[in-house]
Amino acid sequence: MKRSEPELVGDLLRMMVESEGNGEIYLREKASFLWSEVVGPSITRMTLKRFMSGNDLHVFITSGPVKSELAFMVNGIAERINLALGKKVIHRIIIH
Repeated sequence: MKRSEPELVGDLLRMMVESEGNGEIYLREKASFLWSEVVGPSITRMTLKRFMSGNDLHVFITSGPVKSELAFMVNGIAERINLALGKKVIHRIIIH
């Protein structure tokens, strides 16, 4: 099949992932990586690890005061990550 229009590599990869039925897994992993972009470099430095479990994003923070501050902001952060994904992937963020 010959193509007359060039396609972006990202679009081709997205089509491949979705055709294999792994679209939801891809979105959950991408949501985990978007944490750094949404919260910024200062909180990212205090983030020990993060992972998705179902529709929950678990984040381990090394600073107690930052944990307390983030507890008030988790809903807004989840909304911003979901907005960046274009779909509601994260239902809640759990800070450890």
